[in-house]
Amino acid sequence: MRANEGNYAVMAINCFNIETARAVIDAAASLRAPIIINIVQEHLVNHCDSALIAPIVKHLAQRASVEVALNFDHGADIALVKKALHDGFSSVMMDASRYDLDQNIAITRSIVEFAQTYGASVEGEIGCMGANDGHRTDDDMKTRPQEALRFLKETGVDCLAVSYGSSHGNYPEGYVPKFDFERLKEIKELTHAPLVLHGGSGSGDENIINSVKYGINKINVGCDFMNANTAAIKQHLAEDPDINYWVMMNQVEKESQQIVKHYIELSGSVGKSL
Repeated sequence: MRANEGNYAVMAINCFNIETARAVIDAAASLRAPIIINIVQEHLVNHCDSALIAPIVKHLAQRASVEVALNFDHGADIALVKKALHDGFSSVMMDASRYDLDQNIAITRSIVEFAQTYGASVEGEIGCMGANDGHRTDDDMKTRPQEALRFLKETGVDCLAVSYGSSHGNYPEGYVPKFDFERLKEIKELTHAPLVLHGGSGSGDENIINSVKYGINKINVGCDFMNANTAAIKQHLAEDPDINYWVMMNQVEKESQQIVKHYIELSGSVGKSL
């Protein structure tokens, strides 16, 4: 709510282990910015379950000098979403956008009610973000403003992910998506709610800045952060194929912070932590 009132956005960076979470938190702390650690469902299922990762991030958050939230990103499995809340996640995204509007509302509302027991916040999604595998977001997938208003009223979500031109994954080299800012402005004027941009990676600085200007309060970035980690590893191995693994990972953790800081600066959240 503070970001909504202050017209800035909080960055939500996809992480999956202690190194990525620590890098993101340290980057935020250096700029006195609040931060969200996003754990996507695929990573919880295949790498670190919620009972394992939640205590790690909570300990890092307790040591941090800035506010840190732990969010379950794109939770499509209701049982896993509920387990994440039970295991200590401070927020969850219930992604029922693949269902029709009535089903999406019903499923999301049930999670909002369940989350109240834990004092956790819930993000919903209406409209659908594409993926950069040749199926990028088109007009039919974008959020309809009146449906967004109904969704908010009937679910009681704390924030709403909307689709207005972004897609998940890596864009083709040189491609910059076209954002429908008129649609975003209409949704904001109707709802006055905290809005979320998914697929922030590769969207371009101008699109990010204008998204915040016209009402986005949370920005999800995954690929750009992962790519920065991969690039740093490749560089270290190219320079020294025999580098000690711990030395390399320690350096990568520090170097990957630069892209996080860049997005924090674009989001307007520098210095916004209490």
